[in-house]
Amino acid sequence: MIVIYIFTVLNMDVDPVNTEMELDNKPTCETVPGLPQKKHYRQRAHSNPHSDHDIEYPLTPDHMDWSKQYGDYAAGRQVEFADIGCGYGGLLMRLSPMFPETLMIGMEIRVKVSDYVNEKIQALRKHHEGAGHYRNIAVLRSNAMKYMPNYFRKGQLSKMFFLFPDPHFKNKKHKWRIITPTLVSEYAYVLREQGLIYTITDVKDLHDWMVKHLNEHPLFERLSDDEMKADPVVAMLYESTEEGQKVTRNDGEKWPAVFRRLPNPPL
Repeated sequence: MIVIYIFTVLNMDVDPVNTEMELDNKPTCETVPGLPQKKHYRQRAHSNPHSDHDIEYPLTPDHMDWSKQYGDYAAGRQVEFADIGCGYGGLLMRLSPMFPETLMIGMEIRVKVSDYVNEKIQALRKHHEGAGHYRNIAVLRSNAMKYMPNYFRKGQLSKMFFLFPDPHFKNKKHKWRIITPTLVSEYAYVLREQGLIYTITDVKDLHDWMVKHLNEHPLFERLSDDEMKADPVVAMLYESTEEGQKVTRNDGEKWPAVFRRLPNPPL
């Protein structure tokens, strides 16, 4: 089936374009040869972000060679979307045809899960080799809580996604949450003015926590309900991930919130 997207979005720096890219909503090994089977890549749902991990990362953004992720498609482009804790990559697969000219990266700390996403992307690229689809998405095994400024320059990103992050229920583990005052300042650094942070969770306490810390930061303001409805990306937050689909199956609630990066105040 051919899907054509014609949308107007809030962030005018990166617009979705008309595309005839075929969207693989639920690719299987029968429809996409070489597609990895998720059962071989299962891992614990969460990982301690403060543990030492065997992770290679660039010294600075200038040392990052994105051609390893995107090949020659990286020429003349820079990564603009970052899905933090991308899980099994569902959001990347959905956004890819909406923004075919935009480079997107998923950052995932779990080894097997990031391996799965990479194998899936490679299989989809090979399956659509003639049309050159899915070249704009890739995955990195990394710890975004530690190494974000090593990958991205100031104001490089236009969209960041935090979908169903680990709630870390215990009070003593709240410092492990992906949204904290210190981390929000880092996100403000790598996000361009008018860029957007998208969040969604099925844990009301975590939703309130993320909204509180983003609201309290002077460089972010929350989008209104009408603004969120006008953004086609918001609809992707609910069902694109495995976690979101599980919440739906269990009749759970989901709480989204989107925040805009404000201009830096005058000195």
